[in-house]
Amino acid sequence: MGVVSQEAIDQIQALMDQVDEPLKSTFQDLVYENTMRRKVHQGYPTETLLRFLKAREGNVAKAHKMLVDCLKWRVQNEIDDILAKPIVPTDLYRAVRDSQLIGLSGYSREGLPVFAIGVGLSTFEKASVHYYVQSHIQFNEYRDRVILPAATKKYGKHISKCVKVLDMSGLKLSALSQIKLLTIISTIDDLNYPEKTITYYIVNVPYIFSACWKVVKPLLQERTRTKIQVLPGCGRDDLLKIMDYTSLPHFCRREGSGSSGNSSGNCFSLDHPYHQQLYNYIKQQSLMSEPVRPIKQGSVHVDFPEVAAKETEIVKTLDSELQKFGKQDELSGALDELKMNGDQN
Repeated sequence: MGVVSQEAIDQIQALMDQVDEPLKSTFQDLVYENTMRRKVHQGYPTETLLRFLKAREGNVAKAHKMLVDCLKWRVQNEIDDILAKPIVPTDLYRAVRDSQLIGLSGYSREGLPVFAIGVGLSTFEKASVHYYVQSHIQFNEYRDRVILPAATKKYGKHISKCVKVLDMSGLKLSALSQIKLLTIISTIDDLNYPEKTITYYIVNVPYIFSACWKVVKPLLQERTRTKIQVLPGCGRDDLLKIMDYTSLPHFCRREGSGSSGNSSGNCFSLDHPYHQQLYNYIKQQSLMSEPVRPIKQGSVHVDFPEVAAKETEIVKTLDSELQKFGKQDELSGALDELKMNGDQN
């Protein structure tokens, strides 16, 4: 949608002034992003309200309900404390990282953090769904409480959004089994972290994605569709228009360099500075939160939101299209076998 009116901002602000504790407290944390979660005015009190208004096309009543539901979700699931709840032991954390590929590769010339996501090669098979959901929410919270405020300070202007580069290298029919988890994660983002990504760049696209994209694209909301750009090849030339080479994800630096690349700049690696800083931050917050008690093993069980009807339709469409590809592959394999047998006669 276009510019949100000041009247709409004033109306939703008046409604939020009426919410009771503990929603008001967690709303303050949401508005005044800072690493220590102190309720210190950062100078951008309307930014959160704007995000939720934009997510509901400027409708004050719908935006207010969305925001209140988000606050209830945060309170009920103790999201304000999730960065003090590490995934332990270390071997399990490493397994989650190796199967849920995401990292911070750098910053755009405008100062926006560039997050790289290995969609095609993320298997999500090393732990339960709850660990992957916990990990994803921790990425979001660390981005909002640490990465974005640091970028704001570094670049001397308010930075509240990021850029995401999605690598489709290695995408296979087996991805069908991941659709449910990815839909859960996507729904959590849509309902609780709206308008945090300015553009999604999709690169290293295999044919299977191209075919499915043609079917799914019309089902997406216009607001979402305009944020998605499918780039040719590894996307290097297009991405260099908005960021320096050093900020390119490793899978965009040369043709055929997918997520599995082992270059020193692999931002998916647990040894990458971003992951080391995130890991140490969570560990430190945990010690500050419970300095005496030993850290307990076990995932944080976050309530999964109900998937919207539109997203359910998209999932069903993807399922149907991928099933078609599966049948085509089986037919292709059978024909190849017939050809081979024919050659032998």
